[in-house]
Amino acid sequence: MIVYIKPGCFWCTDALQWLRARSIAHEALDVFADRAAFDRMRAISGQTKAPTLEMPDGKVLADFDIGQLELFLKEYRPA
Repeated sequence: MIVYIKPGCFWCTDALQWLRARSIAHEALDVFADRAAFDRMRAISGQTKAPTLEMPDGKVLADFDIGQLELFLKEYRPA
């Protein structure tokens, strides 16, 4: 899964720490440092807020907190 993040974003840091603590594989892309990542985030989510998560199958969770992330992964995380 890809997590689109912005430096200094509390929710982005929180999400990355939560994923690492559970050894959930992910790739973090800084949308300020990578214009293509920013454009992709905007295209898949329809907005520019972070964090935004993109699953390999194309499902997207945008502008979320840990509670929303947890529920999303329970439903959509590949086995």
